[in-house]
Amino acid sequence: MTFFKGFKEDYFGLTDLEVKQYRETYGKNELLQKKKKTLLSRILKILTEPMFVLLFIAAFIYFFLGKPRDGSIMVISVIFICAIEFFQEWRTDRTLQALKELSSPKSTVIRNGKMMTIDSNELTVNDLLILKEGEKIAADGIIVENYGLGVNESTLTGESEVVWKKIDLEEDENRDHWKKNICYAGTSVTQGRAVVKVIHIGSETEYGKIGKDIFSVESMPTPLEKQTGELVKYSAIAAFFMLLLIVMVNFYYMGSVTDSILSGVTVAMAIIPEEFPVILTVFLAMGAWRLANKNSLIRRIPAVETLGSISLLCVDKTGTLTKNQMEVKETYFDSKFNETELMTFACLASETEAYDPMERAILSYSKSIKIDIDELCTGCLLHEYPFSSETRMMGNVWNKDNKKFIALKGSFENIITLCDLKKSEKLNLEKKSIEMAKKGYRVIAVAKKTDVININQRLDEYTFEFVGLIGLMDPPREGVSKAMKICNNAGIRVVMLTGDNGTTAKSIAKSIGLKNSENVLTGNEIDSMSDEKLLEKIKVTNIFSRVIPKHKLRIIKAFKELGEIVAMTGDGVNDAPALKYADIGVAMGKRGTEVAKEASDMILLDDNFETIVETIHDGRRIYDNIKKAIGYVFVIHIPVFLTALFAPLLKLPLLLLPINVVLLEFIIDPTCSIVFERQPAEKNIMLRKPRMPAEPLLDYSLIFKAIIQGLTIFTFTFGSYVYLLHQGFEVNTARTFAFVILIAANFFLVYVNQSEIESVFSAFKKFKNDMLLWLVNIGIFGGILIMLYVPSATEIAKTVPLTEKQLLIALLISGASTLWWEVVKLLKRIKMKK
Repeated sequence: MTFFKGFKEDYFGLTDLEVKQYRETYGKNELLQKKKKTLLSRILKILTEPMFVLLFIAAFIYFFLGKPRDGSIMVISVIFICAIEFFQEWRTDRTLQALKELSSPKSTVIRNGKMMTIDSNELTVNDLLILKEGEKIAADGIIVENYGLGVNESTLTGESEVVWKKIDLEEDENRDHWKKNICYAGTSVTQGRAVVKVIHIGSETEYGKIGKDIFSVESMPTPLEKQTGELVKYSAIAAFFMLLLIVMVNFYYMGSVTDSILSGVTVAMAIIPEEFPVILTVFLAMGAWRLANKNSLIRRIPAVETLGSISLLCVDKTGTLTKNQMEVKETYFDSKFNETELMTFACLASETEAYDPMERAILSYSKSIKIDIDELCTGCLLHEYPFSSETRMMGNVWNKDNKKFIALKGSFENIITLCDLKKSEKLNLEKKSIEMAKKGYRVIAVAKKTDVININQRLDEYTFEFVGLIGLMDPPREGVSKAMKICNNAGIRVVMLTGDNGTTAKSIAKSIGLKNSENVLTGNEIDSMSDEKLLEKIKVTNIFSRVIPKHKLRIIKAFKELGEIVAMTGDGVNDAPALKYADIGVAMGKRGTEVAKEASDMILLDDNFETIVETIHDGRRIYDNIKKAIGYVFVIHIPVFLTALFAPLLKLPLLLLPINVVLLEFIIDPTCSIVFERQPAEKNIMLRKPRMPAEPLLDYSLIFKAIIQGLTIFTFTFGSYVYLLHQGFEVNTARTFAFVILIAANFFLVYVNQSEIESVFSAFKKFKNDMLLWLVNIGIFGGILIMLYVPSATEIAKTVPLTEKQLLIALLISGASTLWWEVVKLLKRIKMKK
């Protein structure tokens, strides 16, 4: 262990008066507190948005006209979307709270000439802070005295390698953002001790600035939220004007106020797509539930859909693409030694209870080749030469079997100068070291000194015997290469963001199949670029090395300016602002910090990169099914709208009454919510390119298909109604016959539109063992029979009983009005085979 030797000087620290003065100037060591909004102000802000106003107007109209079911749908939709809005603000508060909890609760300082322990929030500028192994650092401070201090800064930099601190910097080190002579709040001490003078507290620390960045990032509505809002808004406006038009036209032709209002209300109800909020609520909530069973915890429900539309995935190398766990990947030893001897001396030069990731890797690998670590350390440890950033090596003096020897490990460049080697031997070793470094390995040299008589103060006072080299690496996670290939096939661009050097990043990138792995852009280069130049560079760059939080945020913003839908994965504090700004922020559940989790839209519970790909697959399936469901709603509203419009124009009795439309809604809603939500993915779903961000939910092909199908159903339904009236049938019989056609057409349409290519028969095969869908199907036809033959039901539905022949003919006509689309799908399948 490294021991604290005492102070070089007598420190007095701050006096009580100075502490009071500094606290008045700088405040407490706490994050910037955002002024909280009152509950009333939050409610008013949300409810004054145009979309909510229109939904409330629609709900009011339904309640006023005595349609509480439809009014309730609107109200529930408003409550649901309001809850999402409230969640965003609550999540920001939680993120900042998690940042606050990163601070060490207690800190040791020198005040009034005495060493004392205080609450970390009581720290102030110019305090003398004493750091020791295992502690979290509570403020930014410059190092005054250093005794082998090693700090884990992965929560800020994203890199797991221990940073060895020093007092004096080299000229080139002054240009680095993360200074080796400064300790940062939110990081932790892995080895050694130090005296640090506090220079920044609270929101002025580096991780405190991350809190400010989170404040500045507003949650953006997803593409689906935007499009659905537009559809609802324009549909509501259209419904209002159509209601007025139909009432006036009907009154002009028929002169009946009651019939005119009924007809106008029916048309308005046919136009307003109140099913859309139901579709969104059910599809996204069920999607989130299914993903949770696959180790993806969705924190923001609309993220389910957005995941399926991402075109660019920004990933943090350490802990996301890699295991965040150093491993020995290669060993090289002198001809006089073997691997067991190399690893034995490496272990003897390490801490037996290691905090350092590389030492842990050495001990782990040694155990795997049957080295008994406990037996190895049975000798007497006489002296330690602690690691320092100046010497970049450490050694232990052992006494075993009355023989003293030194085990030494450290940087190749420093250790080789202490070894007795011929020039040719040095050149060969340098060549091997460079070869290993090019593979992305961190290279450690191992040496030994036997027959030690006197223990000297410095390691460079000995001459050592070179033993060998050890190449270590934080390797890629299993399955990452496979997941990367799927992303490439799906047209999803993957970008690596790392605080590591470019050589290591390129090595990892090549091993996992990342495209354009030769192009690397560093943080310093980004700083020197204008926004315009950065936009050009990122078009061909997939690796960004030596990046810090502000770089990540700037990179994400640049990609979004290019029109990309960006998802970002991360696990450290440094990732939080970019996670929140990205369209989808994905945090690692096992290794991720609380800050990263709270800032994210989704948490991977198993930290598995493959799970991201599976989630994207499910996101695409959910979006496809939402599109199918909305297309279905659009189709079925066309015949309802046209029958309500043409009956009075042709001076015919109303075909559909408002109660009939309401009964149709009882069929449409569960059909959308249950049948379409359970649709499996199309076979080619991960071979398609991501959809364009501007692609409308209802594109031209879907609108054309919906119009053709809707007009066909209308022709068969309205044509049957007109024909029966001309044949002398009673109005109620003709209305009932046409109404049965419309209801049954709903049933057939679901299975016809379940796939753009596969036949309706394949749909029945897929769902033949799905009891829930059987219940829906039975419910639809059972509802028809109840509506026709139960007296109380016929009175409510304004229907009359049909004969068996009439019912069969109505079902056949409904099948003909929808199943003809199977011919179109057959032609598509034939074309694809060619």
